[in-house]
Amino acid sequence: MSTIEVIQRNSVIAFTTKDGSTIREILAPRNSAIQKQSLAEAVLPVGRQTQAHYHPVTEEIYYILSGLGLMAIECEVREVCAGDGIAIPPGLRHQIRNIGMQDLVFLCCCAPAYEHEDTVMCTNLLDE
Repeated sequence: MSTIEVIQRNSVIAFTTKDGSTIREILAPRNSAIQKQSLAEAVLPVGRQTQAHYHPVTEEIYYILSGLGLMAIECEVREVCAGDGIAIPPGLRHQIRNIGMQDLVFLCCCAPAYEHEDTVMCTNLLDE
């Protein structure tokens, strides 16, 4: 039996999270030997945004692969683009919007692993 576990992105079925983003959970307790975190690829089409939310327990890292976004964490808003890493500590409300001309694609690392139950919806942080 091999100790190298490889999950190919295209073999993972996409699903919609509680915040409305479409993700592919590449590595997580649900599909791998990983037990304490998860790694997903999220895609936001042009003009779309996630619903504002926070995670009481989970910390997240967003890493932008392509596109241009507007990231809100609590009362601060900042443009983000390919190559940017965004730290989201537990308990902080956050939201991201695609403001570019192509899909906004980013990796989302969650520790502990993403669970719908640890996602609390809240009021919009970005002006419509």
